[in-house]
Amino acid sequence: MTVAKTKFDRRSFLKTMAVGGGGLMLGFSWFSALAKDPKAANLPDEIFEINAYIKVHPDGKVTILSPNPEIGQNVKTSMPLIVAEELDVDWNDVRVEQAPLDTSKYTRQLAGGSQSIRLGWDSLRMAGATAKLLMVTAAAQEWNADIEDLTTEKGIITNTNTGETIGYGDIASKAVSIPIPDEVPLKDTDDFTLIGKNIKNVDGFEIVTGKPLFGYDFTREGMTLAMIIHPPAFGMRLKSYDDTEVRSMPGVKDVFTIDTSIDDPQWSDVNAFNELIVITGDTTWEILNAKKALEVEWEAVSELENSDDHMRKLADAIQNGSGNMERVDGDPEAVAARAPTVIERTYTAPFLPHNPMAPMNFFADVKEDSADLIGPVQTPEQLRTSASQLLGLPEENIHVDMTRMGGGFGRRLYGNFGLEAAAISQKIGGSVKLIYTREDDMTQGTYRPAYAIKYKAALDNDGSLMSFQAKGTGMPGDSLYANRYPAGTLDHYSCEKIPIHTNISTGAWRAPSSNFTASAEQCFMDELAEAAGKDPIEFRLDLFDRAMRDPVGEENDYEADRYAGVLELVREKSNWGQEMPGVYRGVAAYFSYGSYAAQVVDLVKEGDDIKIQKVWCAVDCGIVVNMEGAVNQVEGCIIDGLGHAMYSELTFNDGAPQQSNFNNYRIMRNSEAPAEIEVFFVESDTHPTGLGEPPFPPIMPAYANALYKATGNRYYNQPYLVKDQTMLAMHR
Repeated sequence: MTVAKTKFDRRSFLKTMAVGGGGLMLGFSWFSALAKDPKAANLPDEIFEINAYIKVHPDGKVTILSPNPEIGQNVKTSMPLIVAEELDVDWNDVRVEQAPLDTSKYTRQLAGGSQSIRLGWDSLRMAGATAKLLMVTAAAQEWNADIEDLTTEKGIITNTNTGETIGYGDIASKAVSIPIPDEVPLKDTDDFTLIGKNIKNVDGFEIVTGKPLFGYDFTREGMTLAMIIHPPAFGMRLKSYDDTEVRSMPGVKDVFTIDTSIDDPQWSDVNAFNELIVITGDTTWEILNAKKALEVEWEAVSELENSDDHMRKLADAIQNGSGNMERVDGDPEAVAARAPTVIERTYTAPFLPHNPMAPMNFFADVKEDSADLIGPVQTPEQLRTSASQLLGLPEENIHVDMTRMGGGFGRRLYGNFGLEAAAISQKIGGSVKLIYTREDDMTQGTYRPAYAIKYKAALDNDGSLMSFQAKGTGMPGDSLYANRYPAGTLDHYSCEKIPIHTNISTGAWRAPSSNFTASAEQCFMDELAEAAGKDPIEFRLDLFDRAMRDPVGEENDYEADRYAGVLELVREKSNWGQEMPGVYRGVAAYFSYGSYAAQVVDLVKEGDDIKIQKVWCAVDCGIVVNMEGAVNQVEGCIIDGLGHAMYSELTFNDGAPQQSNFNNYRIMRNSEAPAEIEVFFVESDTHPTGLGEPPFPPIMPAYANALYKATGNRYYNQPYLVKDQTMLAMHR
């Protein structure tokens, strides 16, 4: 049995009577005891804390408020599930509510980095266990019994000596007077009755029956609709417009400009276009017609970039540039100079939009001294801070409510659309719902950066890896992690990073950086294994064996045994190595957000077409909280990653995005999805780690490696089924 300390500081706990019913309301800081982990995600430090409330009602029902934004990652189910497990309450008696933004009670009200469960595990358990202990203590006093003689199950307390029972709802009001204990016992993992089971999404019924849960669904009587027009190209700004014709069109209320620039922008305020034209009106159709009719003149204020120039800049940086040498073990260049076999390859990836199912939207009602902001945003606290600057209102007068999101993949970390709604509402002096079209969404920016990585590796005559060099660049930034695999597996290793400037706005995109690095690294590893004359899984496992026995360096991010474990599991489950005529197999494995995933992709040929027959996936994310939700997350990662590997690409001509909707931005079709996906989780007592993103990066290289088996061609440039895969000069 684990014992958790409940008292960390004066703010950790607040216990009050629930309003209007005599139930118990226990407030607590879920993450106040957790040390911040700077390696947990590529997001600011301030994201690592959160609060929540448990409310026990007199009828025995329990309400758990879920503070984190629900973006489809299922935290609105899994976080309360952890609390309910330790609370020993019947899940059928639990009601989950989305909490509003409230930094006096909660911290880390943010969806990003696959960190909610990872960072909340201990404190969520402690919260449920503390509430249970208060009620058991109250029952012991009521019955004049020893607390050791009382047991709990499904919200019922039983005296094992007398057989007396009492429900949580009947004792909750008396539990209020019980002092918070210094320590509380936690369940052994073997005693879990909810965690690890298949639990349905708490909003599932409402979603499939079309209940109004999402930002697009939100409405308030008297509100106006609004749409924006932004510059058509990065490097342009508004010069002038003529709204004479538009103002007389049916349903049009007003045409004006807004500027959402603020003096002290946060990391979440990425936005290429702060000055926008706004059209307000009665219906979306009427506003859309007005957008088409409006006469606008734009002017160039900086370079109008082209995709061909992007490729040349990436190639020049990789071939001739020098940057920050993040890590050097041994002397890899000298080793390569005398090695019998040296292989160099360069991999590229284009800019990508996020393309969530629901384009950006937000509701705002700004008054003289207050504001209501309601909508789908991953960073409500950051939005409130920026809105305070923009509107000139104190933060405590700005109320932010979160709706469910129709996808995000990182796009809704950047709340420019919420600021725009606030600016429009303030301008018109009334409530407004801002709606982006798909074209607005795809061409506004905040894309996945374009990347390139060059690898150089040396092999000895026995096929053993002697040295490994990685050189990465991006527009902007880079995608390399200096202390990830294969760092630590060999004596001679280096990692160099070279940033390139661009005026195209970029931001986090599902599994930031890892989404490309995994492809490049694991495709290169496959080619090295072939050159070494070794099975690709054995080649990788040999390196992990060194990292387990005698790792190089002390800053390696991963646990080699867990990394090797998912490879061994997927090898076993997929019957890797077994003769399968007509099946072309590829494998890859990757570590990100504290978790490990390995995948095998099976392709078959049907005439001239190559079909994805099956994907096998092994994941080590520690304890699986909700098995059904976890499998759904992995399957979603696989489908999403395969579609991007096959087709996704955003190109530019004179600064203008050339793809603006799904008619010219290709995504995977239903008929192209794998016929079957099997997911396996490593059985573990390790605390949960990330899951919403870790299975995403390795599916792309596993697919590319299978394509090589099917076609005989290696793939170096994403997307794999669109570009001419003839090796560019930069690869030679």
